[in-house]
Amino acid sequence: MPFASRRPRSYASPRALPSARARARHGRNGRSPVTGPDLPLAHTRLDAFEATVQATADYLQDLWPDELAALRIEVLPMPDQPPGVSGVARWRVIPQHRLVVLYRIPIERMSRLHREDDWHRRLMVESCVFRAVGELIGKDPWDLAPDRFRHW
Repeated sequence: MPFASRRPRSYASPRALPSARARARHGRNGRSPVTGPDLPLAHTRLDAFEATVQATADYLQDLWPDELAALRIEVLPMPDQPPGVSGVARWRVIPQHRLVVLYRIPIERMSRLHREDDWHRRLMVESCVFRAVGELIGKDPWDLAPDRFRHW
């Protein structure tokens, strides 16, 4: 499934050499990153959002392979809305292109969660993906994965 959200990060891009001051400050050798060589890089909200969207889309494609074979999901920061439109869209569905566009900032910031923690934020993102994909294929979001929400 193509998943386009932003320009890919390039870890192999050439960098300019650090200045002499950064290399040998107070007679010491080069400086290492704050996280150190053995720790992973810090994760951002964008990384967590995209990982949740990707995992949810993969789950739905496994359940509905025929209907979602050509599904494309993109993540953009904010919608382009003309003046005079009330409300802020959290997603946009373009059926001709089998495209769902999710708007990260409205989903993250305008959702009223009863508890501000990672689990509830993840559920909010998953529910937006379910609702947008349901709108795309003409199904109720609860019908997309009926066993996922049965906990009894």
